[in-house]
Amino acid sequence: MGEKFCNPIFSGVRVVVEHVIAGIKRCRIVKEVLHLTTKGMSDVVLEIACGLHNLRISCRHPLSALAVLSWVNST
Repeated sequence: MGEKFCNPIFSGVRVVVEHVIAGIKRCRIVKEVLHLTTKGMSDVVLEIACGLHNLRISCRHPLSALAVLSWVNST
């Protein structure tokens, strides 16, 4: 009984996570083999790709982003 209740929740979360991963992989450098050998460079590249994904998502609906900013400034 518990599995029937939890599976739709997990599958919904899984779909969201897969969409985010696909959005991050739009940056070609993340998809291909990274030939930079500096220690920690792959983490920096992935962090930048995540930031670009977040920027792309926030610019998709600029009015909602402005509403969040005005809410943050008012507190």
